[in-house]
Amino acid sequence: MTTFGYFLSCEEHGPAELIRQARLAEEAGFEALWISDHFHPWLDEQGHSPFVWSVIGALSQTVSLPVTTAATCPTVRMHPAIVAQAAATSQVMLDGRFRLGLGSGEALNEHITGAPWPPAAERLEMLEEAVEIIRALFGGRQITHRGRHFRVDTARLYTLPDAPPPIYLSGFGQRAASLAGRIADGFMTTKPDPDLVQAFRSAGGHGKPMQAGLKACWGQDEGQAVKTAHRLSRSDSIESEALQILPSPRHFDQIGRLVTEDMVRENVPCGPDPERHAAAIRAYVEAGFDEIYINQIGEPDGFFEFYRDQVLPRLQ
Repeated sequence: MTTFGYFLSCEEHGPAELIRQARLAEEAGFEALWISDHFHPWLDEQGHSPFVWSVIGALSQTVSLPVTTAATCPTVRMHPAIVAQAAATSQVMLDGRFRLGLGSGEALNEHITGAPWPPAAERLEMLEEAVEIIRALFGGRQITHRGRHFRVDTARLYTLPDAPPPIYLSGFGQRAASLAGRIADGFMTTKPDPDLVQAFRSAGGHGKPMQAGLKACWGQDEGQAVKTAHRLSRSDSIESEALQILPSPRHFDQIGRLVTEDMVRENVPCGPDPERHAAAIRAYVEAGFDEIYINQIGEPDGFFEFYRDQVLPRLQ
C-alpha cells in the first residue's frame, strides 16, 4: 500500500503555522510528514525559512507521524557531525519515527558560510563521505576521521536512539540516484521519472523504499489557484542545473520570470477538481514510489478537507 503524506514547506510558513498544518494533516488522514531544510526561501514572496531542527522538536511533541527531512545538506552549511547529532536527537524525540533525508544541496542555502560552492561531482563525493561519518557516529563510538573533504576529531554522540534513523538520499540525476542505491536506505525525489527509479534500483536499491514529493494548489477558483502557484512556486517549473548554483532568492525571481502561468497550469494540479489532483499523484504511484508527499502552495485552509474527502479516497 502506498503511504500518502504531507510536505511541510519551511520556505512558505513560520514555525507555529507548520505545527498547525502538521496537526491538520494528521487529522485529515495523512500518514507521514516531509519537511524542507532551507536557510533561504526560493523566492522572497514565500517569506520564511525557520531552523528545521527546532521545528522537528516541536513536531515530536505535537503529532504521532513519521518525519523525514527533505532534504538536509550535510556538507557545507552544516558539518556532518552536527547533522548526526541533530538526527540522533530527532530520532529519540520522535520515538523512532525519524528518517534522515540527505542531499547534495543548493548554493541558495549553502553559500552563506562563505565556503566555495563545489561542482556537482565533488558535491556527491562530499555527500558520500558525510554519510560515512554520520553512520559511524550513529554507532555510538568515538571517531576520528581524516578524509578528503571532512575532519572529525575524537567525536562521540552520547544521546542515541535505540535504532539509528534510516538515511535516504535525494536525487534528481542519474549519478545521485545511483549513489542512493549504493549507500542509502532509501531514495527521495520530486519527479516520477522511470530512469531515476531504474538507476536507483540497478545500483542496489531493489527492495529499498522510495519517497517522492509534489506540489499542488487547491482553491475554489482554478485561475486564482494558478496565479497563487505562479507567484509562490514558479521556480519549480524550471528544470535546470542553474537551480543548484543560484545564490539568492532574487536570482530565482529573475529566472522565474521565464515561467508563464500556462506552464504552471500544466505542471501543478491547481483548483477544485479532485481528479486533476489524484491523476498527478497516480503518476508517482505507477512509477513505484512507496511514499508520496503533497504540499499545498499558499493558503492551506480547505486543502486538508478537500484531500480527506475527495482526493485520498480516489487513491485507495
